Amino acid sequence: MAPSPTGPFHVGSARTALFNYLFARHHGGVFILRIEDTDLARSTEESLSSIYEGLNWLGLEWDEGPGRGGKYAPYVQSARLELYREFADSLLAKGLAYRCYCTAEELQRRREQMRAAGKDPKYDGRCRELTASQRARLEQQGRKPAVRFLAPREGETRFEDIIRGEVSFANNELDDFVILKSDGFPTYNFAAVVDDAMMEITHVIRGEDGISNTPRQILLYEAMELPVPRFAHLPLLLGKDRSKLSKRHGSTALLEFRDRGILPEAMLNFLALLGWSPGEDEGREIFSKEELIALFDLTRVNKSGAIFDLEKLEWMNGQYLRAISLERLTTLSLPYLREAGLIGERLRDGEQEYLAKALALGRERMRLLSDAPEVIGFFLREEIEFEEKTVERVTREKGTAEHLEKLRQRLQALSDFSKEKIEETLRTLAEELGIPASALIHPTRAALTGRSVGPGLFELMEVLGKERCVRRLAEFRRRFFSKAELPVGN
Repeated sequence: MAPSPTGPFHVGSARTALFNYLFARHHGGVFILRIEDTDLARSTEESLSSIYEGLNWLGLEWDEGPGRGGKYAPYVQSARLELYREFADSLLAKGLAYRCYCTAEELQRRREQMRAAGKDPKYDGRCRELTASQRARLEQQGRKPAVRFLAPREGETRFEDIIRGEVSFANNELDDFVILKSDGFPTYNFAAVVDDAMMEITHVIRGEDGISNTPRQILLYEAMELPVPRFAHLPLLLGKDRSKLSKRHGSTALLEFRDRGILPEAMLNFLALLGWSPGEDEGREIFSKEELIALFDLTRVNKSGAIFDLEKLEWMNGQYLRAISLERLTTLSLPYLREAGLIGERLRDGEQEYLAKALALGRERMRLLSDAPEVIGFFLREEIEFEEKTVERVTREKGTAEHLEKLRQRLQALSDFSKEKIEETLRTLAEELGIPASALIHPTRAALTGRSVGPGLFELMEVLGKERCVRRLAEFRRRFFSKAELPVGN
């Protein structure tokens, strides 16, 4: 995996890293991380941190690379400049590259002229045949040359893509591309080829948007008499409108999904199935990392683009949230509950246990960790938020105020506030009142939670505890019923 630290680590890059990781692990190979930071103007420490943080969050441990070393260190391209210069000098000495003195302004002007003439705006090769005296004169002008590869103008460059089969490019479609810029830094195509060869890379798995670079790289491998690795170009990630996934479709930075409350194992599972099929159990969708490693086969990667379906990701995350331990769910939910102001920085005695019980009931309704404040907020707020329609519906039923008061009194008298005893008390009262149990359950839920739906009423009452339940029933009656509806003495 060879990302450039020029922006937040994208989910597409994370999927590429995952496929490299699974392939290496499946075949007992080595997964290498190399940082391609030769674009000094755009590379940032923040972007670099997002790469390391994102890969570590997903659990994609690299065997060789920054922070882990390896026999081909350093694994950061800006620290390997001398190596690239040596290879460029070798190509110059063999007459397979030449120095180009064209300025950026001159190149831009010529490209514009070519476009205006309806031509492909590529380099016209005018520095190919410069004499020694012409070069000397240009250097006297203070021009610093770039180094261009002398690309063939005839024939084809072919390669067998593991996913796409045979791919060919006509050499006359290519130009004499730059391999070493005038500032001494290599271009992507050149540095990648040198490093892949020196690091003994056997397989390059990358996005299909890089496929146009492959013929240039193959020409460089051959010119420098270096072994050519095998290539596999992955389909692009697409939005639901089938256009390339971008910010207009929503979040695309990997760590934004972490911050919203996606679990790393859910994201890994989801990314693995984007454009790849396990081949067996076609209807199955939940796989552990170990299962993915065992099943991974590049030949099962689709050629067509893969839809990044956010709803599917959130559904899958919900499956994982229900499967993880309650202790882990509670710990992971704490930052979201704090941000919502529902708990303090330090938990009070018994608060962790109370949160765990609330989450045990609420986790069925969670798709993201960030759902926790919404799902269990009524367990934690002193003043709960009432749904207007729910209150309107339960309070217009005749006798509700009196029924809730009788239930409050019976609950107050309970010494055993277990869900079984609570249910028995409520149903017995409903029978005595000659009303269906639902006529008591719905207003009770509204009074205690402010909502019409949620966890099982008797279970949530047990967790809330007798004091909260009794107090909320009394407050609900006082707030939403007129004095005429309240029983005498209340």
